[in-house]
Amino acid sequence: MTQPRHQIVVFGATSFVGQILCRYLAGRHGSDGLRWAMAGRSEGKLRQLRDSLGPDAAQVPLIVADAADGIALRAMCAGTAVVASTVGPYALYGSPLVKACAESGTDYCDLTGEVQWIARMIGEHEATAQRSGARIVHCCGFDSIPSDLGVHFLQREARQRFGQPCTRVRLRVQAMRGGVSGGTVASLMNVVAEAAANPELRKQLSNPHLICPPDAPRVAQQEVRFAEYDADAGGWLGPFVMAAINTRVVHRSNAIGGNYGADFRYDEATFTGPGLKGRAMAMGLATGLGAFVAATAIGPTRRLLERYVVPKPGEGPSPEAQLKGFYDLRLRGTTADGRQLEVKVTGDRDPGYGSTGKMLGEAAACLALDLDKSAKPGGFWTPSTAMGDRLVERLVAHAGLGFEVLG
Repeated sequence: MTQPRHQIVVFGATSFVGQILCRYLAGRHGSDGLRWAMAGRSEGKLRQLRDSLGPDAAQVPLIVADAADGIALRAMCAGTAVVASTVGPYALYGSPLVKACAESGTDYCDLTGEVQWIARMIGEHEATAQRSGARIVHCCGFDSIPSDLGVHFLQREARQRFGQPCTRVRLRVQAMRGGVSGGTVASLMNVVAEAAANPELRKQLSNPHLICPPDAPRVAQQEVRFAEYDADAGGWLGPFVMAAINTRVVHRSNAIGGNYGADFRYDEATFTGPGLKGRAMAMGLATGLGAFVAATAIGPTRRLLERYVVPKPGEGPSPEAQLKGFYDLRLRGTTADGRQLEVKVTGDRDPGYGSTGKMLGEAAACLALDLDKSAKPGGFWTPSTAMGDRLVERLVAHAGLGFEVLG
């Protein structure tokens, strides 16, 4: 078989996160060490982006392809090993590319947090991807690599120490600083809008095992939706906005290869601290998130938010703000016989952008360079079940993430 012309193609290269990813690949690989290309619908914007990356990226190829042009997408897939997509909201713009990758056997990774769309893509294309050999890996950014690989790392340590996995794992956001981009807000608002118009979808979104195979075990799960006191943490908890996608990804990992157990339970929350201040912060967090969802569910208020409040697509935190961002996540696991283990996952940039761009870059490189087709068959995988320890090693070595056992 002839080698693909490109090892990685960044699709949606001129989007907000796409530009971050291209800068990362240019800085890490230039145009020589890795055969990568930039793709999007505007050749002029692609050229402007390439010019901004400096001389090391001068020879990076440009591919003009629209997200809705099936012929162009198939031609792009035919010439690459891995497509990394940053084109969201994925439920609106991402489906034709997943179809093209599944049919052509091209590996694929993205940044989606739209669990209803993931479920639809699995239903429509998993059998095709299994036949073609395409490895489809959604959620390769802040949602949901730190959560998914954090649980993977904790369970690996638990098996080494205790001879068994933890049947109960809790993730707590200990500290975090970061901004939000218009693309992320648009994706979140699209999910809420779809759910508001579709009672059946609302039911699906409440299912923690939505993207698990039909025969996977179903165990009741806890969700932190308002202010709760956590005796183990010694303080108050509020909801974590990413929990709705991260928990679903972790449960799929357990179902398709993680082997955490048929009675595995997992939840995520934000730690707001002890005392009255912690309680007030948890209540404020829950109230604010609830108000945003309620306003987004109603057409007129959603349009007002889009026009006057939230950032527009293409807008996001400045490079300086991304550098000042960080996150510190703590995961505590408990085995069936009561033994406990705690680990920490950290990142050195704005979680949704500076860090996410690096995570997606390493995930794409891991698929392209580290995972032979014979080592991992085609299908819809999660970050931990597709790449596991190898991706952890890449993230620690190159992407500013840390995975540490606390005790």
